[in-house]
Amino acid sequence: MQFFNLPIDFKPLDDHATLTCAARVSGSELLAFCGAAHQAERRLVALWGSDERDRDAKFGYALHVAFDLADGLVCLTLPLLTENPEFPDISLPFPAADRMQRAVRDLLGAAPDAGDQRPWLRHANWPADHYPLRRDTPDARYETQNEDYRFVRVEGDGVHEVAVGPIHAGIIEPGHFRFSVMGESVLRLEERLGWKHKGIERRFVGMGLSDGARLAGRVSGDSTVAYAWAYSQAAETISGTMPPSRALWLRALLLERERVANHLGDLGYLGNDVALAFGLMQFMRLKEDWIRLNARLFGHRLLMDRVIPGGVAVDLDAAGAQEIIDQCHAVGREVRNLKRIYDEHAGLQDRFLATGRVTPQLAKQLGVIGLAGRASAQHWDLRCNHPCQPYDQLAPKMAIERDGDVAARALVRFAEIVESLRLIERIVSEMPPGSIRAELRSEPDKRGIGWIEGWRGDVLVALETGADGKIRRGHCHDPSWQNWPVLEHAAIDNIVPDFPLINKSFNLSYSGQDL
Repeated sequence: MQFFNLPIDFKPLDDHATLTCAARVSGSELLAFCGAAHQAERRLVALWGSDERDRDAKFGYALHVAFDLADGLVCLTLPLLTENPEFPDISLPFPAADRMQRAVRDLLGAAPDAGDQRPWLRHANWPADHYPLRRDTPDARYETQNEDYRFVRVEGDGVHEVAVGPIHAGIIEPGHFRFSVMGESVLRLEERLGWKHKGIERRFVGMGLSDGARLAGRVSGDSTVAYAWAYSQAAETISGTMPPSRALWLRALLLERERVANHLGDLGYLGNDVALAFGLMQFMRLKEDWIRLNARLFGHRLLMDRVIPGGVAVDLDAAGAQEIIDQCHAVGREVRNLKRIYDEHAGLQDRFLATGRVTPQLAKQLGVIGLAGRASAQHWDLRCNHPCQPYDQLAPKMAIERDGDVAARALVRFAEIVESLRLIERIVSEMPPGSIRAELRSEPDKRGIGWIEGWRGDVLVALETGADGKIRRGHCHDPSWQNWPVLEHAAIDNIVPDFPLINKSFNLSYSGQDL
């Protein structure tokens, strides 16, 4: 099997949903593949590293890079020398790779041969020789140290800096934003994240294949279904397990309910950020009713631990299905009324329109994904491009806008709520009967990858088992990795007071990319 006519021997890894292939490559082959993929307008999906010193004395580390191709997912593995592990910088064709490469250097000690050499997750707390993902690194805690991070400075008459965070006034996660401004106009924004690092990838090591789903479901709490499903896909690939059809339909039901809940909350907060408290109250009322039904029917407001390897942990009876259909009708009516209010509110539209714009050209160049990408005319949604069961039978409609501003990102949310309500009704009406779980067995020395379209964008989970059948390496990739750098561009030429609104219109995860 070949792609782009390159002499690389790809082997199928999985055909559960979309074709997933893997290959070992050299540095020159990786660069050639990146160039060909970029020329073909394909996407970089994820990049991570692993410690292989117990397997190979000479090539003790490895870099793994996943790409989306028309046929499915392709994962390239580049072996790296034990001494001075270095790999080619691929951030020129794929700018989103920059921070992923920096994270590999901070966590593993393998470094890109060019590009930004500043630390990303290393906040002056770890000793210079401390690399958390090396197998011989001891578990340790270190005192917090002050850090003099080298922000890029804009100089000139009238230019000054505004530092925001990392601790914020609201109940949000920590992140530092350094604005270079003239008056109130933003000339440059630079982010500094990493304060949510919690050792999740190291925690996966040694866990049983069935046990890791609980951890994956807590990578980013607002995307627990997406992460648990992606993890389960990876575990099921390793095990050779095919979940029952009913379980897959129930997973889709839970995923769409997660999508609706988050879009309802975001639309309320967007209204609140432009002083439309009415919008916040109404959308939060709808969201509260929505997640209360989650709790009543499925046992958890946020649906944690409902998706498990091999299937699901909950079923739905006829009475519950009717409750869901009735709620979809009620929420649909109210959302349509609220959209008319948002569309006709002059103050809201004045703040939304042309604010935080990301043009389709820039979105394509930077690799924007998820709802933010679809608001900038990027036709990418895994449910449509690479549909797994049951999406291959449901034919979801992709919500696309072209203006790439706050208004466009709000419109995508409105459209996706309506579409998710339609999908939910079809799912509960057409769900096949049968069991909801298949047995999962552990298999030694195998790899699996799961790939699911969460509400924010596509989520990837890569797993590898060791000789004992337990997890040897687990990597979770959040779509926020691709989209956080784009927020820096979206803020340029806007005013500082509009930044909270722009930031909320993306609503990226701090925790999801600070593993």
